[in-house]
Amino acid sequence: MVLLKPKKGKLLIAEPTLTGDVSFNRAVVLLAEHNDEGSVGFILNKPLDYDISDLVTEIEIPIQVYNGGPVEQDNLYFIHSVPDLIDNSIEISDGIYWGGDFEKTVHLINNKSITDKDIRFFLGYSGWSTFQLEEELTSKSWVVVKNEYESDIIHKPASAFWKEKMMELGGDYLLWSNAPENPNLN
Repeated sequence: MVLLKPKKGKLLIAEPTLTGDVSFNRAVVLLAEHNDEGSVGFILNKPLDYDISDLVTEIEIPIQVYNGGPVEQDNLYFIHSVPDLIDNSIEISDGIYWGGDFEKTVHLINNKSITDKDIRFFLGYSGWSTFQLEEELTSKSWVVVKNEYESDIIHKPASAFWKEKMMELGGDYLLWSNAPENPNLN
């Protein structure tokens, strides 16, 4: 297996041994930023039990909200694939953008110019200070992989995402792909 370096737009796959961490157990994280000052990402496969209309009363369309990570969980973030519609977006990579004009985004969702195929909302984010992510990679907490889904990752179903990644990694990871989430229930 070729080991990739963390980079904006790559995916972090939680190692199977990361079972004690409630936030990152079986997580798939999209890196939205990675530089000398640290890293920021969003967990893609941890849906919450409510949608955006539960949190933002101005939004009338129900769109699933995800747990983006343990940092600033009282703040709302979003990634999308429509920078031509949402001003001030920051490109992550491969047609994926982060944030932008929120008031305009609300309007575009309500008039159905943006759907759940174009945008994904998160409460909180995943953050690492300078060299923290590299230390976690050295201790084998994460595997870095290419985002072969590109902008389609926004509507990738969360349910079996981690398991699929384990199967793609192959080798010993195949054993973990069918292991129960809580080994004590085995």
